[in-house]
Amino acid sequence: MSRTLLEERQAEPMSDDAAQETRPPKRAGIGFGYRLKVALREPTTVVGILALALFAYLIVVPIISMLSDAVLVQYGDESRAGKDFGQLTAYYFERVFASPLSADIFWRPLGNTLMIAIGAIIVAVLVGGTMAWLLSRTNMWGRRWFATALIVPYMLPAWTFALAWTNLFKNRRIGGQAGWLESMGLEPPDWLSYGQIPITIVLALHYAPFVILLFGNALRRFDSQLEDSARVLGARRFTVTMKVILPLMRPALISAIILIFAKCLGEFGVAYVLGMPVQFEVLSTSLYRSISSRQTGVAAVLAGAIILIGVISLLVDARLVKEGKRFVTVGSKGSMNRLADLGPWRLTATIAAAAVFAVSVAIPLITLFLSTVMRIPGSFEPSNFTLDYWIGHDLNTVALNQGILLTPDFWQAAWNSLWIVGLAALTSGFLGLLVGYVVVRTPVKFVGGALRQITFFPYLVPGIAFAVAYLSLFAVPRGPIPALYGTAAILVLAFIAEQMPYASRAGISAMMQLGKEPEEAAQVAGASWWTRMTRIVVPIQKGSLATGVLLPFISGVKGLSLVVILAVPGTQVLTTYSLQLVDYGYDQAANAVVLMVAALAFFGTLLGQKLTKSNLAEGLGG
Repeated sequence: MSRTLLEERQAEPMSDDAAQETRPPKRAGIGFGYRLKVALREPTTVVGILALALFAYLIVVPIISMLSDAVLVQYGDESRAGKDFGQLTAYYFERVFASPLSADIFWRPLGNTLMIAIGAIIVAVLVGGTMAWLLSRTNMWGRRWFATALIVPYMLPAWTFALAWTNLFKNRRIGGQAGWLESMGLEPPDWLSYGQIPITIVLALHYAPFVILLFGNALRRFDSQLEDSARVLGARRFTVTMKVILPLMRPALISAIILIFAKCLGEFGVAYVLGMPVQFEVLSTSLYRSISSRQTGVAAVLAGAIILIGVISLLVDARLVKEGKRFVTVGSKGSMNRLADLGPWRLTATIAAAAVFAVSVAIPLITLFLSTVMRIPGSFEPSNFTLDYWIGHDLNTVALNQGILLTPDFWQAAWNSLWIVGLAALTSGFLGLLVGYVVVRTPVKFVGGALRQITFFPYLVPGIAFAVAYLSLFAVPRGPIPALYGTAAILVLAFIAEQMPYASRAGISAMMQLGKEPEEAAQVAGASWWTRMTRIVVPIQKGSLATGVLLPFISGVKGLSLVVILAVPGTQVLTTYSLQLVDYGYDQAANAVVLMVAALAFFGTLLGQKLTKSNLAEGLGG
């Protein structure tokens, strides 16, 4: 049957002009303003905007305030800068980068920082890479136990090992008590006691777990059949390693290297303990010295330089990892992870892993503990042992008359650590979950994207530079906000902001796993947004919330770089209190406090793993 003329016209494709004529006209008012009005009716959008404003003030504004100090004449520098207070100036940049003092302020500390970072990376990659291969790809004895034991340095403060090093290797030529080796008749050389070599070794041992975790997990996922195929084609072991294994491992290895480099930039405690006695300065200690001498403008320039180097390093990491993704493993059910048989080398490999554990964990902790119960370091006579530094009375010291456990200052610092860090961790955990909820649920993508980026930004800023930023913003009253320096409030706010990268990522990851169905059902039943959050979202995500609280707490308890500038005698925490005892020369008491901090961090990590049913070494010990 032939089609009618009308049917034929309908079957023909319409021209663009005809389509435009027949398309119904847009409804008036349906544009950006209308969409914004609809979006603002969603509580998620309102919460997201408020959170964005809050974190912009807690994270972005301090950085901007600090950077402004670098280009404005500060109080007391008018005559040197040749301008009035508050005027624009390049004086601080010239002083840091091009003055006769620039070598001492910036260039020499920069060179020392880079040498330490490069050395720590080389040692950490060699030690951590070897251990990762033994744990992931061989039949070494005790793999499961070593998989957890070898990452213990990651759970402890870095300067724990620095204090242990000074107890073993320091000498009296620099001043103070003799170390263990000198007390036993072996005088260590200065280069082994202080400076670049010990700082590099301590940081390498502390950051080697990064390589074990990242590189080891990548090795575990590597398909053994690829290696077998290359060998069947006649490739030698070296060729297989360079052409097959390393290209596939490149993203994990690069991430570990960049992470260690970024951490070394802002590391303060190790460089302070092992470098300052011989005036060996890195960028973080030079920044600390500038703050201590009230050179605010110089400190702002140094902090900005540290931030810039950290941002560049992480951008390089992102670029190199993106290129490394060209090498991918096409996995399947047939993939294999066959363990290499070490044969007669099995015992040697196990001994090597035990040696790494002894050097990086057992010896430092045993040294610290024994030093707290010895009157004279390195003397093992029974009469030399005492508990005076723990529970003693009437000690023969000026500023410490009783043992640590009987000293009010210690308990005040412990209480400050618990409530300040605890409050900050609890707040950042809830805010992190809220950020995750907004990022995943908000209909305004700009708000979610901006919130994601701002809360991650503190990860790019070393702790000591972030502390300078907070000091710049809160040292004086600004509008309705009073001066917070010298109060616990500045520490709480700084901890919250610094820990948001971990808390927000935990919240985003958790919310991406939670569907909308439970909330939609509650909304249909008439539940408000607040009821849905408190009765549905938070109870379901309590495990992720525990992670978002516990990780910031552990990091805050053992952290030193952030609080060393912001804490004052009334707001001392355990880390700054121990550093004060080091400055006084009370090594035994300082070591006792550090052991308490290490115990809090270690057992807190184990508790976190138990509560969240996770394991830092998951997959390495199989």
